[in-house]
Amino acid sequence: MLYIGVDLGTSSVKLLLMDENGDIKSIVTREYPLNFPKPGWSEQNPEDWYTSLVDGIKELTDDCNKADIDGISFSGQMHGMVILDENDKVIRPAILWNDGRTQAECDYLNKEIGREKISSYTANIALTGFTAPKLLWVRKHEPENFAKIKKVMLPKDYIAYRLSGIHCTDVSDASGMLLFDVKNKCWSKEMLEICGLKEEQMAKIHESSQVVGNLTKEAAKELGLPETIKVIAGGGDQAVAAVGTGTVGAGMCNVSLGTSGVVFVASQNFAVDDKNALHAFCHADGKYHFMGVMLSAAASNKWWMDEIIGTKEYTKEQEGITKLGENNVYFLPYLMGERTPHNNSNARGTFIGMTMDTTRSDMTQAVLEGVAFALRDSFEITKSLGVDIDRIRINGGGAKSSLWCKIIANVLNVKVDKINSEEGPAFGAAILAAVGCGKYATVEEACDKLIKVTETTEQDPDVVALYDKKYEVFKQLYPTLNEMFDKMV
Repeated sequence: MLYIGVDLGTSSVKLLLMDENGDIKSIVTREYPLNFPKPGWSEQNPEDWYTSLVDGIKELTDDCNKADIDGISFSGQMHGMVILDENDKVIRPAILWNDGRTQAECDYLNKEIGREKISSYTANIALTGFTAPKLLWVRKHEPENFAKIKKVMLPKDYIAYRLSGIHCTDVSDASGMLLFDVKNKCWSKEMLEICGLKEEQMAKIHESSQVVGNLTKEAAKELGLPETIKVIAGGGDQAVAAVGTGTVGAGMCNVSLGTSGVVFVASQNFAVDDKNALHAFCHADGKYHFMGVMLSAAASNKWWMDEIIGTKEYTKEQEGITKLGENNVYFLPYLMGERTPHNNSNARGTFIGMTMDTTRSDMTQAVLEGVAFALRDSFEITKSLGVDIDRIRINGGGAKSSLWCKIIANVLNVKVDKINSEEGPAFGAAILAAVGCGKYATVEEACDKLIKVTETTEQDPDVVALYDKKYEVFKQLYPTLNEMFDKMV
């Protein structure tokens, strides 16, 4: 049998066709517009998602036996607000995860309602990217649109609705709305009341690998596919990407070293850290996960290489770096502010510790180490919740650097594994489809059979000890400089 994985991203939709053995048969990508109506705003037309999906699926399935396609599932950009009227028509363009217009609404939730209350209702605090502040913004600034709302949906769930006719969502994506009781896996009555919504305006909740329905007659005809194809709920992009890397089951951890950096830890149990520094969400494997996010991971290295020293020879620049743990230059990678653990948009990138004998290689090494130390900030909070981690999986563009993998292994004191697939969210979505269709009993079983470790970088105890001392200095730099960051804005 064949399974389709859909990764509905911010700039494009990626479609993947996988067989039951995990072999990828075809990949198709379709781009769509991203609109910025005002500074700090970010919107998209949901119809663009759907037309791109339809066009892409036709190409994806052109050379296969369509009768062999058993299911389709989704990974989706999280937090986006899609609102439908009584005729299931989109009321206004979707407000996306990277839209920053809702700071006043976040301040209202965190300061007037109170962070403690919001966290007790949802396990998280308000951030501008989340869905609930967007709804409050619409209620205040577009009351005529708010009054029309019949259903509130997330981006991937709108696509699932167009295919199945069912208003559905899953626990992992719903966790990022700030409307969802993560611990009890249900809509938060308190948050719905705060936002002026009723539960019937929300989609029905599913686990990520559950079947929500089949293709409608209309959708099947449009796609040229059988109506027997099952539509599986899917999940938020980070949770489904974790499935695609096999980061499921107790204590499994994945580090994504992309433009931003993500520390994603699967957990059997629900927990929240004292300062809400980590996101506490439901996982696509049926359990829970913690997630720490730094805003400039591989982006820090790209900035240093491209903009400052002016080279594309990334590997060559790293060749002379051999003395790990002995560098006296530190770098704070806060080029776009920082989320975990500081949640401070005013934080700034900083070099400190240079002397007259500091070299270009020292500065390059400091950038790589600074990102690793910032990842450790999230790692340490996770360990404080009782999660024991002795190895991680790593992906993203930065993971191509063997030196950076070695630095991360020693800074975090873990083994670092690379795996046999780099497709992440789309592959994870196809795995969820296979589980939903009954090919595998659980998400964990599917990942065990389909995802294999291909390379491991191990830590050196002596270098670990050196980095432990360096990290103690790194931890003190942000609180020392924080007051100055605020004065620079």
